Amino acid sequence: MGWFENYFEFERYGTDMKTEVLAGMTTFMTMAYILFVNPAILSDAMGKEAFSSLVAVTALAAGLATILMGLYAKKPFALAPGMGLNAYFAYSVVLGMGYDWRVALAAVFVEGLIFIVLSVTKVRSAVIHAIPISQKYAIGAGIGLFLTFIGLNDVGLLTAVVNDAGVLQFTGLNTAALTSGKILLFFFGLFLAMVLISLRVKGSLLISILATSVIGWVTGIAPWPDQLFSTPDISYTFMQMDLKGLLNVGALGVIFAFFMVDFFDTLGTVTGLSAKAGFLTRDGKVPDAEKILLTDAIGTTVGAILGTSTVTTYIESAAGIEEGGRTGMTALVTGLLFLGIGLFIAPLAGAIPAFATAPALVIVGYYMLSAIKEVNFTDHTEAIPAFLVLITIPYTYSIADGIGIGFISYTILKLFSGRMEDIHPLMYVLSLIFVAYFAYLGGVF
Repeated sequence: MGWFENYFEFERYGTDMKTEVLAGMTTFMTMAYILFVNPAILSDAMGKEAFSSLVAVTALAAGLATILMGLYAKKPFALAPGMGLNAYFAYSVVLGMGYDWRVALAAVFVEGLIFIVLSVTKVRSAVIHAIPISQKYAIGAGIGLFLTFIGLNDVGLLTAVVNDAGVLQFTGLNTAALTSGKILLFFFGLFLAMVLISLRVKGSLLISILATSVIGWVTGIAPWPDQLFSTPDISYTFMQMDLKGLLNVGALGVIFAFFMVDFFDTLGTVTGLSAKAGFLTRDGKVPDAEKILLTDAIGTTVGAILGTSTVTTYIESAAGIEEGGRTGMTALVTGLLFLGIGLFIAPLAGAIPAFATAPALVIVGYYMLSAIKEVNFTDHTEAIPAFLVLITIPYTYSIADGIGIGFISYTILKLFSGRMEDIHPLMYVLSLIFVAYFAYLGGVF
């Protein structure tokens, strides 16, 4: 066996180089949209002249963090600036609260440092291990529905948007778009993926993405890339944090909000992905949690230095896991593609249309939903909180909100059912933190 096979323990995980590379490519293709969506959102706050720097910064932050995940934590998880967190950065903190974008970057930087401390002291992983296993599986299933919703929304099949206040506005099925070329190609990609998966064809999601993209380009439904290469330049955003601007009470609230959303979004994502990959131990713990979370924390800190909002572990990593990716080699491939294609050939990556990646998100959502079967539905104190997690995540467009509702309801149900022995002491703390978090969002303090 070669060095890579030994280092990543291919034999232990029952995988091989071909499978890992294919999985890494699949994860990248499913995540490539972030190279253009993230700059589009952040440039609303930083100015349109920041766009080209943000493309390079997004690729660089994602590539470096994902490579670190592969080499250090050895897990098939990819990282990039988080969706939702970038919207909070731009529309709530900068445009809504009126903070300069450099102050917002400083808040992200400080948040990352706090995460590093918590990860090194193992506090963060202790929190994960305190979560009931029913909640862990429900989080994975809820993320699956969330992914499906994102896929349908991105392609325009659902008329739903998140407004500047972060509130989801949903008006139902977009019937006017059913016969459009984009929607027809979406269904082509979806059914192609379904057939290939049923035939157990390796790389089915990647094949679906590429085939649908090529048809879109050839028919003119999606534009060909204007150019293949771009020269990276991060000077506009690099080392622009304004730490002095954080020296007021309001800014501390911003750090707290970033902290809460990133902490529990990452927690939910790591737990859900670990469940899907079969990494969870019998008692529901995530192996090497400290390494995974420390990588995430370092990614956030480095991302702020480069000039982007919070870097976090991506739920789209499930696409690569579904293709058989089980080791850090998958993440290594994804990270290298971010640096190679994302950093230098960004226009090509951006030519992959949403209707080509949306079918993969829907299929991955289906796979992740299967985790809900592990919940004991004969025990109402376990099943009801799990159900609340399942519906809250997609309906609120927030993983963190879903986790919070789940934790609070689990603790209350167990407490008033006389089953306090089922509650880990940390769950009381986490539930109270979420009560404070929701109160903060509601403007109570």
